Amino acid sequence: MDKYYVVDSKMLPEILDKVVAARSLLQRGEVSNISEAVKQVGISRSAYYKYKDSVYMQSSDMNERKAVISLMLYHRSGILSKVLDMMSHVQANIITINQNIPIHDQASVVISLDLSKMSITLDELLKQLSHLDGVTNVRLEAVE
Repeated sequence: MDKYYVVDSKMLPEILDKVVAARSLLQRGEVSNISEAVKQVGISRSAYYKYKDSVYMQSSDMNERKAVISLMLYHRSGILSKVLDMMSHVQANIITINQNIPIHDQASVVISLDLSKMSITLDELLKQLSHLDGVTNVRLEAVE
């Protein structure tokens, strides 16, 4: 199970700040592609791709935190309902749910959440989801 930390950027290698800066340039539309973004912040494309899915800037307003998680669910009645009930119980506000058709008896589900009123940490949510019967491969895809 992955662990997530909030760490002062002064404690981390400069490359991580540059990856976040490159992503920010792309999101704001200040550059048109990854090559321009990495050139502007002074890192290689391979460094960007290595870290882009693992480092995120903490939102300045912690009351508006959002996350995207992915899960694999066995194709059995009631499993998605258990996932949604558990999220509701910890006051995670579900924004979107995308579920694909089952392949090899498992369906991929991607859920975006508002975490601002959640009663547990994001790490604890991911841990609880991974322990639900019928749920496998729980991953944090993005957080802000």
